[in-house]
Amino acid sequence: MQAFRHFKRVVTDWFLCGMFLATFLAWLFPRFGSSGGSMHAEYVINIGVFLVFFLHGINLSSEQIRHGLKNWRLHLMVQGFTFVVFPLLWLLGKSVLGTQIPALLMLGFLYLCALPSTISSSVALTGSAGGNVPAAILNASLSSVLGIFITPWLVSLVVGSGSDGIDLGATLLDLCALLLMPLVLGQLLRPWLGRFFARHKRYTNVMDKLVILLLVYAAFCNSMVSGMWQQQGSAVLLMALVGSGLLLALILWMTTRTARALKFSPADEIAAVFCASKKSLAAGAPMAALIFGAHPGLGLILLPIMIYHPLQLIVCSIMAEHYANRPAPQAADPALVSAR
Repeated sequence: MQAFRHFKRVVTDWFLCGMFLATFLAWLFPRFGSSGGSMHAEYVINIGVFLVFFLHGINLSSEQIRHGLKNWRLHLMVQGFTFVVFPLLWLLGKSVLGTQIPALLMLGFLYLCALPSTISSSVALTGSAGGNVPAAILNASLSSVLGIFITPWLVSLVVGSGSDGIDLGATLLDLCALLLMPLVLGQLLRPWLGRFFARHKRYTNVMDKLVILLLVYAAFCNSMVSGMWQQQGSAVLLMALVGSGLLLALILWMTTRTARALKFSPADEIAAVFCASKKSLAAGAPMAALIFGAHPGLGLILLPIMIYHPLQLIVCSIMAEHYANRPAPQAADPALVSAR
């Protein structure tokens, strides 16, 4: 019953329903949201992405980040899993199944594995499970900033750079202009605007999700116009679903085992597992538009993260409740201690 309740809560989430609606609308009206279409998606999305990361910068508490700085082993584990272990798992999967999976879908799994961790859901789940919230805030925020540089670099290692791949230098400049600069600007203006936006945070969260939905719609519009989806069968969707599920299960098992092998406290274990296993659709969608441009296969490249995103919410919300309901360690009885 608990699993069904969590599944129902995720399914009724308007944002996840919006992702299905965005793909359906792209099927109905592909030319409206494609590059050069009436929506002028390339301009609308750039403005939206700049605004979203500006709001992230304003809402990011530097005081909470400072509180988590000392726990360096936890930070190394989270960033190591996010940017090293995930890509290594992709390399292993490619060596075993690379010939069985379409090249664009394989690129989508690479992109999923190269993405930074989430901020909002990692922190929220860590808090509800009774974990180390300041450490979760620090690691998720650090991961987002590092991802601006590491994610395109990891992708370029596989697809190449220059004329035959992605233009790494131009991509990094674009990412800094549209993601890093508004983030820094938001932090600088936080002392004056932070309280105002904190009172209206629910509206900023809605803006964040609406921009992601626009990105998903535009990506699938370009894919529909190119005829890419007509060339793919339902087996591709099944591959993406199974692959994302197996990756999530494996990474949750590995992060839990690693945290316990490092003898983390229960609160640190929770933060480590939730931050190190997450991948950000909020960062992934706008970064994909900058890294891959108007690539006709962008819809298929985004498919793994679009599936991984709801899966991680369902599974990790169940885990969070399990962590929260664990009995607390009992202190030794003083009478027994004195008797010894």
